[in-house]
Amino acid sequence: MLVDSHCHLDFPDFAEDMAGVLARAAAAGVTKMVTISTRVHRFDQIRAIAEDHAPVWCSVGTHCHHAAEEPDVDRDLLIRLAAHPKVVAIGEAGLDYHYDFSPRETQLWSFREHIAAARETGLPLVIHSREADDDMARVLEEETAGEGAFPHLLHCFSSGPELAERSLALGGYVSFSGILTFKKSEEVRAIAARVPLDRLLVETDAPYLAPLPYRGKRCEPAHVAETAKVLAAVKGVDAAEMARITTENFHRLFKKVAA
Repeated sequence: MLVDSHCHLDFPDFAEDMAGVLARAAAAGVTKMVTISTRVHRFDQIRAIAEDHAPVWCSVGTHCHHAAEEPDVDRDLLIRLAAHPKVVAIGEAGLDYHYDFSPRETQLWSFREHIAAARETGLPLVIHSREADDDMARVLEEETAGEGAFPHLLHCFSSGPELAERSLALGGYVSFSGILTFKKSEEVRAIAARVPLDRLLVETDAPYLAPLPYRGKRCEPAHVAETAKVLAAVKGVDAAEMARITTENFHRLFKKVAA
């Protein structure tokens, strides 16, 4: 039994193949998946997918790429929308200094609003961080010291080891995608080797970042099994044990999802 903790089933890539995607996920042992919000203004579409399919849950939030498009998305709106029974997380939100599609000050404001919503609701904050390690770690530490701890995970981890360590010290989790399987991802695998077993999650970030042997093809939730196999090898356990561990971790963090 596996969980894909992060996918984007609302993206056009899956519009004509939802039944097939879910069937292949079930065949691969993926029993639950979380489809992640990137624009609150499109939340109705994400919510509908979760409502229509029992194995699918969802989040609510504004991706940092779109923070400037959604200046009205504050903590109050997020908290209100998060009351829906199938909303199990806040985000994804964070900081992306690689693309800088939104001004950095806007990304930072939006990120702090999402943190406040996660703290208030108790739902995990799904964090996107790219080339922003220093500011990301600083904000996580400032917010925890100032207003109190909040559940969070660093999704699709490909940052440096210090960010992982500082997040883990605050109680965070780390989720690995198909990047973990890539031949040139030695540093990511080395970081995964140091993450405690009880803080690990797996994901696809589908339709992106298909793991080997599917690299270059459309990624989908069934492929999380390949990432879990590589993570198992990195941690020195068998695939079944890694599936059990990551699923238990998922339910510990995503408390709103029925086990």
